[in-house]
Amino acid sequence: MCRSAPKGMWSGCGVSHVVATPLTWYNSCKHRACPICAFLEIKNWVRKQVGRLLDCDYYHTIFTIPWELNALWAYNRRVFTNLLFAAAWESLKELLGDEKYLGALPGVLASFHSWTQTIWVHPHLHLLVTGGGMTADGRWVKTKDDFLLPSRVVSAKFRGKFLAFLRQAIEKGKLTLPPDLSPEQGRKLLNKLGRKKWQVMIMPPYRHGRGVIQYLGRYVRGGPVSNRRVTADGDNAIQLRYKDETRTHTLFMKLTIPEFLGRLIRHIPETGVHLNRGYGLFAPGKRAALNAARALLGQLPVTEEENLTWQVACAQVGPEHPEVCPVCGRPLICIPLSATGLAPPCHAAA
Repeated sequence: MCRSAPKGMWSGCGVSHVVATPLTWYNSCKHRACPICAFLEIKNWVRKQVGRLLDCDYYHTIFTIPWELNALWAYNRRVFTNLLFAAAWESLKELLGDEKYLGALPGVLASFHSWTQTIWVHPHLHLLVTGGGMTADGRWVKTKDDFLLPSRVVSAKFRGKFLAFLRQAIEKGKLTLPPDLSPEQGRKLLNKLGRKKWQVMIMPPYRHGRGVIQYLGRYVRGGPVSNRRVTADGDNAIQLRYKDETRTHTLFMKLTIPEFLGRLIRHIPETGVHLNRGYGLFAPGKRAALNAARALLGQLPVTEEENLTWQVACAQVGPEHPEVCPVCGRPLICIPLSATGLAPPCHAAA
C-alpha cells in the first residue's frame, strides 16, 4: 500500500532528534492512478502547458457520448479512447479550417475522463481550444464576437465521424462487442445512435487558458477520486463525498469497500494509453508553427523548463525545508523501518 508502514522510513539528522521529531516519511508507489503520488507529476504538467499557452482567448469544449456506448468502451478501452480523441480533433480541425468559421489551424489540448462524480462510467473529453489559429499563409486570425462554433454543427460532425470510426473498427475486428451484443444488434445500435442528438458543450470564452489547465491538471494522474472525498463508515464501508449535477450541493454516498474498489479500478488506464494529448498548434511536432504563432502574438518562443524536483515542489508549498532537521538544521538521512505491518511511532518534538 502506498506510503504505508512496510514502505516507510524515518528521516532523521543522525542524532537524538531522529526520535524526538515526528518526521516519519513513506516511500511512494508511483502508480499513475495513485492520488497521493500525483502531486509532482501534476505540478510539472501544469507548468509545462502554461508555458506553451498562446496569448489569446480559449474555449473549454466538452464532447460527450451516449450512455449506450459505455459497455463498448469497457471492453475496448484503448482502441475506443483513441477513436474518441481522433473523432473530436478531426471534427474541430475540419470545421475551424473552413473559411466560414475560422479558416485556420487552432491549438487544442485534450483530456480524457471516464468517470462521474460518483465514479460511475461516463467516457467524455475535455478540450481547451484556442480562440484563433494560424492560416496557411502564416497569419493569425481570431474568432469573431466571442463565438467559436455552433454546438449543433460540432455535435453532428462529431457524431458522424465517431460512429464511422466505430463501424470501421468493428468490421476490421479491432473492437470486441460485449457478450450480450450480437453483430446485428451492434449495427442496429450504431444506426439508432446516428439518429440521436449528441451533446457537445462549448463554454463562453476565457481570456486566458490557465484556469482550465489547472482543472485538467487535476486528472493528469491520480485517478478519479482524491483521498479527501473518501471517509470510513464502519469496518466494511466508506462515505463518498460528491457534488450534485448543479455542482452547488454536497452529497454523500455510502458504498461497501468491494463496491468502491469495483468502481475505482474501472478507471485505471491501461499501460501506454495517453489520456492527455495536444493537437494542431499544440501537437508535439508543431513547435515551429507554435513559435510562429507566439511571435505574431508578441510572445517569446517556448522554452523547455526542467521538471521540478520533489524537494523544490515541497519548498514552494511551505516554509519548512523538506531535507533538514527542524530542530538542529542538519541534513536528514533515511533510516528504514522494520516491516512489522504497524504504523511507525509518532513522538512529540522535544
